[in-house]
Amino acid sequence: MTREERVSEALRRLDREYGTEFRCYLNYETPWQLLIAVILSAQCTDARVNVVTKDLFQKYDTLEKFAQADLAELEKDIHSTGFYHNKAKNIISCAKDLVEKYGGEVPRSLEELTGLAGVGRKTANVIRGNIYYEPSIVVDTHVKRISKKLGFTEEEDPVKVEFDLMKVLPEDHWILYNIHIITLGRTICTARKPDCGNCFLTDICPSAKENQERK
Repeated sequence: MTREERVSEALRRLDREYGTEFRCYLNYETPWQLLIAVILSAQCTDARVNVVTKDLFQKYDTLEKFAQADLAELEKDIHSTGFYHNKAKNIISCAKDLVEKYGGEVPRSLEELTGLAGVGRKTANVIRGNIYYEPSIVVDTHVKRISKKLGFTEEEDPVKVEFDLMKVLPEDHWILYNIHIITLGRTICTARKPDCGNCFLTDICPSAKENQERK
């Protein structure tokens, strides 16, 4: 099976297993809430972020309140997400830019998004994909790890992985692929103990084949 055939078959099976509905694991009601939630999600689980933002978005119910927030107080509010010093500083700076430069709107372009404090390509692509439905590939730890197992990339750097996936995946699956692979990585192909025996991609996964040959 060629890589192109493997990609096509993997996507077909992922669609069959998980459906084709776009969904985000972070809870939000507005674009700026999603942006803040994604900033908080760095080195933190989505479940923990959702616990924190449930109260956070009630306390700071406008972008202006985040822009005017007291740094020390915001640090306490988001403490449990980790790296709270940088996250709080970035959230306040980002909120100020959104209010002052963009009239309270979250920009659409990759260049404008990555110009905001605390926003890298991953965060920008989450916004572009979930808010503006722009074909975007989000490379998190699950996507990088499992894409390597499937032979879709050999790179370690997330940006290089992103560009490799852009070459092999059809645009209509760029967003879905991330959603599917996160689900797969959390349930079957976990980092600590991949359950190849119960994975619906085992027979087309080069990594699973290598593991079987070692045994």
